[in-house]
Amino acid sequence: MEHLAIIMDGNGRWAKARNKPRISGHRAGAEALDRVMHYCREAGIRYLTVYAFSTENWKRSKAEVSGLMKLLSNYMRSKEKELVSNGVRFRVVGRKADLSTKIQREIAALEEHTRGGDFTLAVALSYGGRAEIVDAANEWRKTNPGKPLTEEDFRSFLYAPDIPDPDLIVRTSGELRTSNFLLWESAYSEYYFTDVLWPDFDRAEFDKALASYSKRERRMGGRLK
Repeated sequence: MEHLAIIMDGNGRWAKARNKPRISGHRAGAEALDRVMHYCREAGIRYLTVYAFSTENWKRSKAEVSGLMKLLSNYMRSKEKELVSNGVRFRVVGRKADLSTKIQREIAALEEHTRGGDFTLAVALSYGGRAEIVDAANEWRKTNPGKPLTEEDFRSFLYAPDIPDPDLIVRTSGELRTSNFLLWESAYSEYYFTDVLWPDFDRAEFDKALASYSKRERRMGGRLK
C-alpha cells in the first residue's frame, strides 16, 4: 500500500463520554494522528491524507471552530522540528483561502520547510470533495476555454495532483458514509469502517485495517484472470 486516507471521526463523542469539552477530544485526536503517522512509516506507507476540517465544519459553533484553528496553529508550530527531523512533508489540501491570513502564512512556511520529506502528511482543511471538483473545473475553464477535457487534464487541477489516489480509506466511529471526502480520488479505493473513535485508534486497529485491505482483490473496474 502506498497511500492511506483517514476520515478522523469521533473526537466529540470521545470527549463527551469522558465529560470533557469537545476541544479535548480534538487534542486527543491530534495525538492519535502522531501515532498513526509512526505506524504508517513502519508499514512502508508513503502518503497519509487525513480529513481534519470540512467545508461544512464552518457551520459549527464559533467557539469550536476557533478552538480547532488554535489547535491547528499550535500543532504546526510545535511539530515543525519533529516533522523535519523525521522526514515528514506537511501539506494542506482544500480551500486555503477560507482560512485566516495568519494560518495561511503558517501553512505556507511549514510546507516550505518540510518540502524535502520522503513521507507526506496531507491534511484536508476547509476541504470538500464536491468543492474540489468544482474548483478544478473552474480552473480548467479559465485556462483552457473551449478545449475538450480529459480525465488526466482534470486531475492536474485537483488540489494535490501529484499525490497518488488512496489505496485504502479508513473511517472511524462507526459511521458508514464517505462525507464528501476525496470523491474523485477514491473511485477505486477500498474502505475500512470501524466503531473505534478516532482518539482511541491504536496499533491493533491499524493492523486490522491493513489486514482487511490485504485480503481485497483490487480490480480497478476490470476482471482478474
